[in-house]
Amino acid sequence: MAKYVALLRGVNVSGHKRIPMAELRELLVKSDLKDVQTYIQSGNVIFESSIADKEKLVSIIHNAIKSHFGFEVPILVLRPKELQQIFDDCPFEQEKKENSYFMMLYSNADNDLVETISQLSYPNEAFKITDNAIYFYCSVGYGKAKLGNNFFERKLKVIATARNFKTMLKLLSLSS
Repeated sequence: MAKYVALLRGVNVSGHKRIPMAELRELLVKSDLKDVQTYIQSGNVIFESSIADKEKLVSIIHNAIKSHFGFEVPILVLRPKELQQIFDDCPFEQEKKENSYFMMLYSNADNDLVETISQLSYPNEAFKITDNAIYFYCSVGYGKAKLGNNFFERKLKVIATARNFKTMLKLLSLSS
């Protein structure tokens, strides 16, 4: 059995794609995932499985949610060491890192698009794009930022899901 972290994009945001976490845990246990835990309402799932193929795990979770809740949700499955690497690769010094958002990419962005976006600069905002994540810091708070998850998805033509520093720490702790 190996541990995994599943990140669901866009659930329980402003009343859209509502998924009660207790119901999700029960649903995933019925889908043969083991030791299923969730963290907060934003779609963070830690589980164990004997299945080594992450795409197969994405498919199992996706199909269970679609058949039970009636809608589709983008899902990213990572091994704890992959999540740890994303966390460790944050380019910001500690103070900024603690107030950063980690946007995990579901696929690699086109290099030309990354290069174009990387030229942008906004006051009070900093970001770095890698193959599997965007590290984003805004000194005035995420809610007031010009950039954000939706902006990067649109401009890079990829799906991404954002987690803050504290959530990343908790997911790493729960999955270790």
